[in-house]
Amino acid sequence: MSLEDWEPKTRLGSMVQEGEITSIDEIFQRGIPIKEVEIVDTLVPNMGEEVVDINLVQAMSSAGRKRKFQATMIVGDRNGHIGIAQAKLREIGPAIRHAITLAKLNLAPVRRGCGSWQCRCGGIHSVPFKTRGKTGSVKIEILPAPRGTGLAAGQIAKTVLDLAGIQDAWTKTSGDTRTTANFAKATFEALKATYNVLPPAEWQR
Repeated sequence: MSLEDWEPKTRLGSMVQEGEITSIDEIFQRGIPIKEVEIVDTLVPNMGEEVVDINLVQAMSSAGRKRKFQATMIVGDRNGHIGIAQAKLREIGPAIRHAITLAKLNLAPVRRGCGSWQCRCGGIHSVPFKTRGKTGSVKIEILPAPRGTGLAAGQIAKTVLDLAGIQDAWTKTSGDTRTTANFAKATFEALKATYNVLPPAEWQR
């Protein structure tokens, strides 16, 4: 369904369609849950998408062996917003599309900044402070890096950081990072945790 045919089912959707809310950040500030993917498509139209992992999952039932594809997708606008989700369906294509939809509904803001004492440029190229995330056995610590450092991280973490709009960062990891879905989720949790702390620069805002 195209956005032209969209008929909002929630009050938030109506507010977005009518132009009362014009920014995804305003929704996060109000703490309103997003229940319609069209809200994200309207406010963040240029969303990037990446396949993190696709697995064939098998289960035995009374009807025999059932096989489904589990897709893990990450979405982000490279401007401080990131989402991740998994979906399990019988075909790869529908599983990927459903995971993208769920990832958009799971969108979270990322606080960016320049927390490196070596840089202090005041820009938003890195994270404002050290942050941590954990999923399963995988733990990741993201540290601010000076401008020009790039992303010193594993490929999965690089993908997540890039889609979030983080250009420079150091990372430390532990656990089974070969489990790509957990690695991506842990990185997502670390980025989401940047909004658990209000940095001094924003105290008087």
